Amino acid sequence: MAEQALSLSYGQAFVAPERRRHRSSMSVQVPEGNTLRSKGVCALISDSTWRNAIAKQAGDLSVRGFLADYYSTPEHWDVKTSATRVLRALNSWSYSQSGYIEGGSYVSSMSAMVLRDREAHLFHMGDTLVFRLRGAEFEQLTRDHVTDLGGYRYPSRALGLDGNLDIDYVRTPLKQGDLFLFTTRAVRGTLMPSDYVQLIRSDVSDLDAACERLAEAAQTRAAERGYGGDQFCFQLVRIDRLPEEEPDRPLRHYGNLPVPPELSAGDRLDGLEVQAVLSKTAQARVYRMRDLRSEREMVLKAPSPELSSRNAYLEHFLLQQWVVERVNSPFVARVVELSRPRQHLYYLMEYINGTTLADWGHRHPQASLAQRLDIARQLAKAVQALHRRDVLHQQIHPGNVLIDAHGQVVLTDFSACHLREVDGHKKARELARQVGLSEHSAPEYALDTDVGRRSDQYALASTIYWLLTGSLPYAQAPNQLRTHTDLERMSYRSARTRNPEVSSELDDALRRALDPQRALRFRRLAEFAYALREPRKAARDDEGHARREPAIFWQGIAGILLLLLLLSWLLK
Repeated sequence: MAEQALSLSYGQAFVAPERRRHRSSMSVQVPEGNTLRSKGVCALISDSTWRNAIAKQAGDLSVRGFLADYYSTPEHWDVKTSATRVLRALNSWSYSQSGYIEGGSYVSSMSAMVLRDREAHLFHMGDTLVFRLRGAEFEQLTRDHVTDLGGYRYPSRALGLDGNLDIDYVRTPLKQGDLFLFTTRAVRGTLMPSDYVQLIRSDVSDLDAACERLAEAAQTRAAERGYGGDQFCFQLVRIDRLPEEEPDRPLRHYGNLPVPPELSAGDRLDGLEVQAVLSKTAQARVYRMRDLRSEREMVLKAPSPELSSRNAYLEHFLLQQWVVERVNSPFVARVVELSRPRQHLYYLMEYINGTTLADWGHRHPQASLAQRLDIARQLAKAVQALHRRDVLHQQIHPGNVLIDAHGQVVLTDFSACHLREVDGHKKARELARQVGLSEHSAPEYALDTDVGRRSDQYALASTIYWLLTGSLPYAQAPNQLRTHTDLERMSYRSARTRNPEVSSELDDALRRALDPQRALRFRRLAEFAYALREPRKAARDDEGHARREPAIFWQGIAGILLLLLLLSWLLK
């Protein structure tokens, strides 16, 4: 017998005359099949301020962005993890982009409800409104985040308003027949709770018509009281049928996927055969696999079997795949989607037939400076691709960089990757320390100070320094620091003393990117990447040599003519 799935109905009504661009957006998305079971139904509403020059774009982007990213998160994530990660990533992008827009911003209030199984999960920020009508009880589920400035009320909390997003989260059980109403702050001062109940209950068979009645009544009431009544929107969602209750069902936090057992060459898992064991650490196992159906080779990463009960690590492990999926770059390892359902907890990446940068350096001691700089530039592009998606790698070192037979560089190992958040410094640092610091890690990881993009810049520069010189930039490895006094004693060892081919400009750039004080490094990684171009000093020297060659030639001719003239005088 087929499992009974969640079933619902919804209706919408929107009022926005053409003479004014609307600033609100709403949507309901009902997926099918396994996605409905694993991710549920999404109902959203967003609203920007009327003084925003791009209010329409802000409202539409928040809704479309959430829906696209939420349904792209791993199916074994729970609702709260998926929605929270998506909202924070969306907030970070909106906040960063708003600085480039004159007279507008991507700031919007938003309420997003995810209906999955027999529960509703509500995520709210700003002054949009969500009500629940259950029987005769009409209850507001959201609270307003507003502040008064100069007689106007503005959201004190909203998507894109600040780098740090504070989200109200409400989790509530569902009952068959529950009605959820989504609307915006414009309705304040028009309809009373009794009006809502009466207008909705007068005919619940047609939810679109019910929303239209609400809009007309709100417009009429606004006109009577002298309010602006041209920006109303209403959305109703009704629970028609709940899925069957499963009291003995285990928690779905990790999608009921067990951690794979210890595997050896020849073992099989979910239609994949182990070709080789690539890595065994305290946190994870990495295997080279072959798909028995397509014959394609790939890399499987799974949590270590002994860590199956450590939910804190498992939560981050689940984050790794989603983080890597967000990055699209030829210099960053790609995630591979399996064509059939997984029965265990792991993720797959493309297999790269190559060698680590550490091995490459030992095998090619005579490699030219141009070759090494080409590798350095590719590695810088990989880190830039991560940073554009607000991802910190935190484990950049020669062992995590692969080079294939064609010289293509690919950054791998996302064990310590972390989404860059204003409140995430401590979590990012603790994660990196849990995975393990390397001799290329920035000093702030050992000294419990804030970490960020410039921490990756340090690790990148340290790796490039090693690539160019075969040694480390400081006598004491940063991961061995104990106090800030040790930090002040760090003295940079010029790369030119170990490799005279390194230009003074490049050495200065390395010195700055490797400054023990995070605030003194390059503000943007692009500035350091620019310095990795072909040595400019050498180019200028070549130009100077080219300019001197004609002068030397004519000076020689003049000398020969003078000598002939003297000889002619002597022979007379």
